Amino acid sequence: MKSILLVLVAGLVLSFNAFAISLQDAKAQGLVGEQLNGYLGAVKSSAEANAVVSSVNAKRKAHYEKIAKKNQITVNDVAKLAAEKAIKATKKGHYIKNKSGKWVKK
Repeated sequence: MKSILLVLVAGLVLSFNAFAISLQDAKAQGLVGEQLNGYLGAVKSSAEANAVVSSVNAKRKAHYEKIAKKNQITVNDVAKLAAEKAIKATKKGHYIKNKSGKWVKK
């Protein structure tokens, strides 16, 4: 079951490429970063950063809900697995939020 879930989460992370240009630009500019909860966060709050965060997180939540329903697990469990994958995939120099809640460059 866990291996199936990991494959689905990997597909989820790859499916974000549909909006990767604006997301990657926002990450490269230090506006947004990955959080431990599986969602994107605004490193520097601005209209642009907040728009990217809102758009990406809505899409992520929808994907997490589909995966959770299909595998009969919680959305939080899916989000945590997705967070691990997203943080591992985060490029050096981009932001992640650490366990103390501080934004740090990877």
